[in-house]
Amino acid sequence: MSLCLCVCVSMRAHTAPANAQIVHSGAACNVKEDNISERIYTIKEGDTLVLQCIVKGHPRPQVRWTKTAGSASDKFQETSIYNETLRIEGIQRVQGGRYYCKADNGVGVAAIKSIRVDVQYLDTPVLTVHQTISDVRGSYYQEKTVFLRCTVNSNPPARFIWKRENMPIEQSKDNGVDIYEPLYTQGETKVLKLKNLRLKDFADYTCQVSVRNVCNIEDKSVTFRLTNLHPALRLSVNETLVVDPGRDVTMTCEVTAGFPPPTVTWSRYPGPLPLSAQVRGGSLIKSSINLTFQITPDSNKDSESIQMGRDLKLSCHVDATPQDKVNYTWYKNGVPVYSSDSLILLRSDPDMAPGTSSLEIVDMKFRDLATYSCMANFPGSRVQELRVDVNISQNSGDHSPSAGGPAGGQVVSVREGGNTELVCLVVDGKPRPPVLWSRMDKDLLMPSGEPLVETRDGRLRLTNVSRDMMGAYRCQTAPYNGLNIKRREAQVQLNVQYAPILDPVFQDVRSRNYQMVTLRCTVLRSNPPRLMNIRWFRNGEPLRMPPPDLKETPELKFKLDPVNNGTYDCRVTNNAGTSTCTFNVSARPYNAEFYFDTPNPIRILKGNNYSYNLQWTQRDPEATDRIIGYWINVRKSKQNLLSKQIDLKGVEPVKGVLLSYAIPDLRIPLSYEVRLAPVTTYSTGDYVSRIIQYSEPYTYPRPTDHVCGFEDERICGFSQDRSDIFDWTRQNHLTQNPKRSANTGPETDRSGTKEGYYMYIEASRPRAPGDKARLLSPLYNVTSVRGPKGSGRVPYCVSFYYHMKGKHIGTLNVLLRVRSIASVDSLAWTKSGHQGPDWKKAFFDISPSGPFQIVFEGIRGPSFEGDIAIDDVSITMGKCKQETSVASTGKMTLQKKKKN
Repeated sequence: MSLCLCVCVSMRAHTAPANAQIVHSGAACNVKEDNISERIYTIKEGDTLVLQCIVKGHPRPQVRWTKTAGSASDKFQETSIYNETLRIEGIQRVQGGRYYCKADNGVGVAAIKSIRVDVQYLDTPVLTVHQTISDVRGSYYQEKTVFLRCTVNSNPPARFIWKRENMPIEQSKDNGVDIYEPLYTQGETKVLKLKNLRLKDFADYTCQVSVRNVCNIEDKSVTFRLTNLHPALRLSVNETLVVDPGRDVTMTCEVTAGFPPPTVTWSRYPGPLPLSAQVRGGSLIKSSINLTFQITPDSNKDSESIQMGRDLKLSCHVDATPQDKVNYTWYKNGVPVYSSDSLILLRSDPDMAPGTSSLEIVDMKFRDLATYSCMANFPGSRVQELRVDVNISQNSGDHSPSAGGPAGGQVVSVREGGNTELVCLVVDGKPRPPVLWSRMDKDLLMPSGEPLVETRDGRLRLTNVSRDMMGAYRCQTAPYNGLNIKRREAQVQLNVQYAPILDPVFQDVRSRNYQMVTLRCTVLRSNPPRLMNIRWFRNGEPLRMPPPDLKETPELKFKLDPVNNGTYDCRVTNNAGTSTCTFNVSARPYNAEFYFDTPNPIRILKGNNYSYNLQWTQRDPEATDRIIGYWINVRKSKQNLLSKQIDLKGVEPVKGVLLSYAIPDLRIPLSYEVRLAPVTTYSTGDYVSRIIQYSEPYTYPRPTDHVCGFEDERICGFSQDRSDIFDWTRQNHLTQNPKRSANTGPETDRSGTKEGYYMYIEASRPRAPGDKARLLSPLYNVTSVRGPKGSGRVPYCVSFYYHMKGKHIGTLNVLLRVRSIASVDSLAWTKSGHQGPDWKKAFFDISPSGPFQIVFEGIRGPSFEGDIAIDDVSITMGKCKQETSVASTGKMTLQKKKKN
């Protein structure tokens, strides 16, 4: 294998980013261009999206990905990695949209490129049943109109097929059915209307949805059995269930009839089910009923002190059902209270919540200063009596709470990741109020994500504490303990201790040998701020050095030589822990940077070979020792085909200047992995790799002598006809479905290589007999060319290879589509039925009267063993040379069809 080196020194050292280019890999179903020449990348939901942004320019541009159009504008991190790759594992439908890569290196105008990602999906359809509203006295559905509504989420829009007992329902052949799409449903819903049910209408109905196998998404369906057997239920309890508070309750709803089996759901009126309720199958389990007291203040009182000669009202409420079963009793200093002129008892206070009991003290006197108790009970239940007390005195301290922290507890320290407890002590105040916790900074939420947290015992428990929880917390007493009192509050400071935060966490340091290197580890933050220890390590072993000054920035200086290359760690410790700065120090050169958008990097050689002009630049060539050459490896399937050192012969790489090397003897259409590493006198740098692949020169729309083997994803400008039933598929031996139909379709492309691509039609499900797929060539403009000897039409030769193996082979037609006022298709070549296991060549002449296209039309045969394939298509000026009898066979078939 001959090798040559070409070092280009005429390039500019600094260039602005050129036009960005997005290339794709991963699990693409299809990539095409729309009317505005934007690339559309189609992918199945759940597959992996891989996009690469390729830009040239020096200094190396920074690449940033952004997205618009999906559920939101998702942004991806800004990065300085050249040829940045965007990878989304398990892509979801909301992540579809337009993706932009923007490259900027500070020189000139930034480069921007976009690609639209279309995520394809098909959910399982949902079938709902509705019957016209009327009096149902006979059998269920009898003499009624029933609507079966089928709804599905899909992209692209799904096609609906209704079946009765697996037989498609045709509306035109059955007056008893009507199939329609409701208004404003945008194609995702189809309704089957069964009018005045007949005996044959009681059957199994299937709603089948299909997206025509795009991205290999199979059809989905849902089945419903329509019968005259109506649902019937039986409850395990009577209509009214009375139960003592505190007991668990189980209610069972048993299905006794109905087909299909009915679904049981539980609900409560009014309001939702209680949080303590659990549904298990047809049973509803309600856990013990909780009872709580709430003393509400006098709504007419706004003072914290008791004033003689004024009215005072105390209210007592228990949260229970039913309210009329609750008995309230009031006591004054332990003696029952009865209504009088000065003490008025209200069973249902109109100013309070329903079921509230109030005690109103009229014209307050000194004799009314006492301890009042409210007691509630449920006659005949096992729940103990509930009681709450409130002190009424002239001294507001008897009833007003005060809040504060425990001695020395105003500041609580905890290590990051640990657990702690903030305590708010509430003294005095009877009854004792709950405590409300919040952050002193009103813009900050509590660790639970809520602005306010209530605790009954005044203790706020925090787990897995992080530094963002650090700060001041406010505890407040709740304002409902008998009077309209102001909130009492206190503060607790949470101090979170964490290990030092250092910069850099990791740094790659390159230098020439025998020069001084300085490593600096900066402490950005630390809590506690006082450092306990600083130590330096090389390759895990401690370095002997004088004790460092703990108040200075940690720093290490030394002369680099081939012996002391390695990994250096600076470990900084405080009371909370240890953090590390890591430096990878070496004299190894930086890696090379491939130049991806080289114009015409491929040169076709004789035979089936090509050469590739590999180009790259050297990152920071002056940072380390002089680079004397490069190691290059060319590999195929991890097997080295070429491994040698490129000698620069004294020419040193310059930053931003291109180096190139021609790799010869590569086989069409194989792709190869190329690995490249710079070499100095002392060491070899890191290898970088890229994949090079054969790319067909795209010179359409003028007919040329070029043969299109469909090796490139652009398929030479061919496109799918959107008006056909299904599409042609591009594949090779390596991408074939291992479960594909046997005894049909080619094993490899026409050249016999496993990597070579071809186009074919898949005859398996959901394809039906007669389904057509059309592949359109680019539009060729021939109006400016005259034929020989002044004739008005120029002859062209259309040549291709076809493969038609299988007992169910349909028909392959080649049509000539001429564009004028209207497009006219004429049959130019045809072949039907099994043609053997080998690729065969066909060619024929055409003389179009104007701009034209060649249309390859594949028609599916009677069953699944009917795959048809084409390869190596060429359209050249001039008549065909009569090479084999295959072409004449095709012509004879066409002539016979014309005669018939």
